[in-house]
Amino acid sequence: MKKLLASMAIAAASMGFGTAALAECGEIKMAEFNWASGELMANVDKIILEEGYGCDIELVIGGTTAIFASMNEKGSPEIAGEQWVNALRPVLDPALEEGRIIAVNEAPITGLGEGWWITPNTVEANPELKTVLDWIERPDLFPSAEDPSKGAFVGCPAGWGCQHNNISLFEAFDMAEKGWVLIDPGSAAGLDGSIAKASERGENWFGYYWSPTSIVGKYNLQPIPFGVPFAGADNWDNCIAVEGCPNPQPTAWVQSEVYTLVTAEFAEGNDDINEYLAARVYPGEVMGSMLVFMAEEQADGEDAAYEFLATYEEVWTQWVPADIAEKVKAAL
Repeated sequence: MKKLLASMAIAAASMGFGTAALAECGEIKMAEFNWASGELMANVDKIILEEGYGCDIELVIGGTTAIFASMNEKGSPEIAGEQWVNALRPVLDPALEEGRIIAVNEAPITGLGEGWWITPNTVEANPELKTVLDWIERPDLFPSAEDPSKGAFVGCPAGWGCQHNNISLFEAFDMAEKGWVLIDPGSAAGLDGSIAKASERGENWFGYYWSPTSIVGKYNLQPIPFGVPFAGADNWDNCIAVEGCPNPQPTAWVQSEVYTLVTAEFAEGNDDINEYLAARVYPGEVMGSMLVFMAEEQADGEDAAYEFLATYEEVWTQWVPADIAEKVKAAL
């Protein structure tokens, strides 16, 4: 019914109802990144911009590299809502400096990033253990199924980019000498399954993961600070992230960054939409709950967007003026 009402509203606009608002905004191509949070954010933006601002949004599905290349080289799509930028720095920084691309929001989701996580019951039971430096002294809390005398640290599946990071950090923190074994979960399903099994049995689990994800939201995994500073880009880029680095140095995980980007041409003359995009910040716990909803209900981005707008009105109404919020609510 929600989809039907939205379609009727759009059809009405196209037939002349509300054409002034539509003409003000016009047609916009917007990236819909091909992962759950990217789908959600793109569809929330689509509904708010169409129903609230009278835009005509076309979603362009793609991944991080392809979307940015198209924006940078062709000026389309005009908006990328959840652009992960760490791997794009060599091409993104020049584009920002030269003004081809504008970062209108440098933190559209809170609490995101990669790193090492522990199940919440384990954190609660061991309040004296605060950082990775503390936890790696207690391999006894995480006995390996194959050798209970060793602690099990669950890393990335073979073939993932993060595999090298975890191997290097495992070596940098001398974890083998401290009584740990590095577990390859084999696949994404294996990694998720190890977390689900431990969480549902009330067992301890320690390993790599990232946020925002449905697993972090569902099982309330707790990120663990490393207890050491970030040791610099050279150590990370040229050693931690490289296979077989001979001398990795202990370091915190590199900070993950996500931007909302627009093209320079779009940035001019769309102040109201830029203000909306700048104000649009998803609290990490809200995003986590929505990803759990999408996983459990097998919801696509559009269904999840309507669920978000209905459930978290107190969040999104802070992103827009009151009159815009009323237009969106009326369309729901």
